[in-house]
Amino acid sequence: MPSDLPNLLTLSRIAAIPLIVLFGLLRLPAGDLAACVVFVLAAVTDWLDGHLARSRQQTSEFGRMLDPIADKLLVGATLVLLAGLGRLSDLGLIAAVVILSREILVSGLREYLAGLAHGLPVTRLAKWKTGVQMTALGMLLAGDASAALLGLGWLPVQLAGEGLLLVAAALTLITGWDYLAAGLKHVRSAPAAE
Repeated sequence: MPSDLPNLLTLSRIAAIPLIVLFGLLRLPAGDLAACVVFVLAAVTDWLDGHLARSRQQTSEFGRMLDPIADKLLVGATLVLLAGLGRLSDLGLIAAVVILSREILVSGLREYLAGLAHGLPVTRLAKWKTGVQMTALGMLLAGDASAALLGLGWLPVQLAGEGLLLVAAALTLITGWDYLAAGLKHVRSAPAAE
């Protein structure tokens, strides 16, 4: 049901997106810090909603459908915001394009395979990719100005965030290839349409 706690947490991830954008568009260190905090809270719900759904036996088709959509909206909106604010280097922008392209590819594969009654389960490496990606995006939202605001101006938050985004992009390529190969096996074995 949409009103179960796990599903409400998933919906909160979508509701967080306008706040992250609004805080980021303030272009102030305090706004960057607020955007980071909201993003981190939203990212934590990605783990928490699934954990609660399984432990409380509240898994649902609605949740299975909405969870990856919420993830992709959160990541996509954050990457677009960072690019729009000029907070990504050229390499960071390439990483963002790789990440968004993979998300679209996997979504399309999942939709097609659902029509064939096949699933595309999340791999362990994909979970690591998500963790690295979420950490990178949180750091990039915070930026060096937020670190300075907290008296941690010596921390290279922006540089570390970009580095992690590149690692996430590399993991994205690997997991995207894995998903594509797994999906193509099902496509080849599917009966031809009349």
